[in-house]
Amino acid sequence: MRTPPPAPWQRLTAVLTPLGWGTLAGSLALYAAGFALGYPEPVVLATGGLLALAAALAWTAPRPRLEVRREVTPLKVPRGDAAVAVLNVTNLGRGLSGLRAQDRIGAAEHTVDLPRLPKGAVRTVSYPLPTDARGEIPVGPLLLVRADPFGLTRRVRSYGSPVTLLVRPRTVALPVPPSGRAHHLEGPTSDNAPSGTVTFHTLREYVVGDDLRHVHWRSSARTGTLMVRQLIDASLPTTTVVLDTRALTELAVDVAASVALAAATAGFPVRLVTGDGPVPDAKDPETVLDRLARVSTGTGGVTEPMRLARGGGSLVLVTPDPAEAGRVAGVRRRFDRVICVYVGPGSVAVPGVAVLPIGSLDALPLAWGSR
Repeated sequence: MRTPPPAPWQRLTAVLTPLGWGTLAGSLALYAAGFALGYPEPVVLATGGLLALAAALAWTAPRPRLEVRREVTPLKVPRGDAAVAVLNVTNLGRGLSGLRAQDRIGAAEHTVDLPRLPKGAVRTVSYPLPTDARGEIPVGPLLLVRADPFGLTRRVRSYGSPVTLLVRPRTVALPVPPSGRAHHLEGPTSDNAPSGTVTFHTLREYVVGDDLRHVHWRSSARTGTLMVRQLIDASLPTTTVVLDTRALTELAVDVAASVALAAATAGFPVRLVTGDGPVPDAKDPETVLDRLARVSTGTGGVTEPMRLARGGGSLVLVTPDPAEAGRVAGVRRRFDRVICVYVGPGSVAVPGVAVLPIGSLDALPLAWGSR
């Protein structure tokens, strides 16, 4: 990344640290006491303090010429997997020492002491990033601090821009839940449904290989871009995943992500719903994981969202609440298949509904296969 020009406060030759300001105040006080009392010893000590400050300012005054690049890899990672920040520092000027990198990671700060940098030297340092909690983790801004050996002065400059590490849910491979029967031709559609010859869905730009019989000439003439009709198979079963977020656990999110990802990867329409309403734009595998990475604890139950959800296809409820698991029986007639993944303590039985009690994500594939 190109290093931005320094801000006005970064162009200062050096700034005093709290210890530096304390040394300056103490030296002035010693001078005043020495002259007032007529003792030479306080004056000698004050002179030593001021000389130390002068040496510290001379140490940090030269502005370093550095090329700095910090990369976060990967930018999206499943919870618990490794993610690292890689810092590359190139010294384009004279030799430097006393350099320290400070990188803010979430609410914490990570400090790395860099070894001496001779002219033209390159130093590469990597440090792990926390991925034990799902969600967005801001990384940066990156600060390079050069301090004198006494800690009296320092020069600080920021490099680059903050980036965001997205920690996604963990997932396991699952087969798509069977819907039981095909949908009516006027059923739900989705952008990621495979191309077909059944129902008009939308207009899109022409790509090489499209059937020229599907070109919409009127829209092409109006926009100046060749447009084609996108026809989809509307009979594909939809998987509706309802996630109870009132007592949200990482296991519940992992289960919901695994089920939704299985359907999206196979090209089937997916609907994600929480107690706070539908999760928007969860259509393809990437957006499914991105949206669930940002899901937080909610306040609403899932009974009403289940009642309002469009019927047909499969309904998969993920909940730690036995009461919510029991209420899923009230909507089973509106869906071709209803599955309840129960992630709470004990066991639950719901008449007419396949209930899968899960204590860990690794147990999900076996229970899913036996439903």
